[in-house]
Amino acid sequence: MIEKLFQMIESHDTIILHRHSRPDLDALGSQRGLALVLKTAYPKKKIFMVGDMSSRYAFLGQMDEIEDAAYAGALAIITDVAVSNMVSDDRYRLAKDVFVIDHHKNACDITENVIADPTKIAVCELITEILLARNLMIPKDAATALFGGIVTDSGRFQYGETTGDTLFTAGKLLNLGADKEFIYRNLYTESLKDRQIKNWFGTQFQTTAEGVGYLKNKEDVFERFNIDFFTVSRGMVSVMAGITEIPIWCNFTLDIANHAIVGEFRSRELSIVSIAKKYGGGGHDLACGATLASWEEVDQVIEDFNELLRKSKKESI
Repeated sequence: MIEKLFQMIESHDTIILHRHSRPDLDALGSQRGLALVLKTAYPKKKIFMVGDMSSRYAFLGQMDEIEDAAYAGALAIITDVAVSNMVSDDRYRLAKDVFVIDHHKNACDITENVIADPTKIAVCELITEILLARNLMIPKDAATALFGGIVTDSGRFQYGETTGDTLFTAGKLLNLGADKEFIYRNLYTESLKDRQIKNWFGTQFQTTAEGVGYLKNKEDVFERFNIDFFTVSRGMVSVMAGITEIPIWCNFTLDIANHAIVGEFRSRELSIVSIAKKYGGGGHDLACGATLASWEEVDQVIEDFNELLRKSKKESI
């Protein structure tokens, strides 16, 4: 399938890269890293990046604005997502051909042209391995973007799915000039105001008797703080991480624009992705999520995690 991908790349004059909406750094890093490599390898081709942007990751660069006509005869490459309802900018449907590169445990409903490897902690890891195997030049900016995706999806190499191959691939990118200080400086430093907001969220979460930590972020949160959805949903799930008594933690945030509630789920050891899939979501064993219809459904999710912990406790006795 890798050979088919590059055959399609070589046969199209226009290539448009997509990824999932509300992107994290693995989505943006894979999209940008691959685009920059292709621009270097095929300087005569028209290569664009499209999709919504998060202010959190604006430091990596902006998206292109293109007309619908650009999709005529084009190849659309979608990274870090395999389900159609999560792709940012559904104009990929206008392209002549579509290819997906992903690493999540979700079946693809977009196209039969798929490279997927859920053993990779980040799609940036998978794409880097493909590019290195093809002996393609990875310029410094591309290496930095790809390195950033690996760093974030691995939790700075702390998550259980991190392998020796992950570290080896990240090391290759560093040797190619990836600017780790640039990534770390933009990811892990924040303003005093942002730290104070995070500290406030760290006092708001609740826990169940079984050890599930959770935040329920309703409309009043956005009235209290002038912050965007992504900052609350993806940004605040970590305030419950690293607490001995909380093996599973969840962040539920009202998506006002779409009249839904987005859940971010995390686990220290137990696989939780089956519960995410039960509610139409997915992701990784220890980091996944789902979009929910009501706060009553949120409570059902929390109870499912409670039951998972009760079952695990019984099995360990």
